Amino acid sequence: MAPKQSGITQLRVGRLVKAHGLKGAIKLELYTDEPERRFVPGASFSLQVPIDSPWRGKSIVLRELRWFNDAPVVFFEGVEDRTTAETLIRAILWVDKDDTEELDPDTWYDHELIGLTVMVAGEAVGTVVRVDHFPAQDLIVVKTDTGDVFVPFVKEIVPEVNISNSTITVTPPGGLFDINTD
Repeated sequence: MAPKQSGITQLRVGRLVKAHGLKGAIKLELYTDEPERRFVPGASFSLQVPIDSPWRGKSIVLRELRWFNDAPVVFFEGVEDRTTAETLIRAILWVDKDDTEELDPDTWYDHELIGLTVMVAGEAVGTVVRVDHFPAQDLIVVKTDTGDVFVPFVKEIVPEVNISNSTITVTPPGGLFDINTD
């Protein structure tokens, strides 16, 4: 997460992964559940790029989002050919998020979950170190004393996320957090 200034937080919403075709299109890896809201014509994105990139410190404006074979492809203003598109590969896209933005009560950003203590039957078993996003469901990765545990992030297994107490309550199926006592 980028620094917070005047009630505004920067949120990572995507990463540019590969030039697509000859007219400046770029395949996009989404980091948002709301591409139809975040990727609209005229949307502006701050870029996170390497220090030596010509795009360092710049923003970019979306011209169009298209879907090819269920994969998002973006076109940006000023990116008219493949050569220019290739200079943006691996750039991470950020947007401003106003703290007053309303979310569904069961919606959290990855940065809100990372670092929370995972509780099973009232006992701390580990800490969330990352969230992996997959088509079927998300997984929270929990670092425990015996290694990482991948927990499906579904209501039946993760019934409560309490940001104010910095905890996530998990009701795992048998064997998920069992520790070998040998």
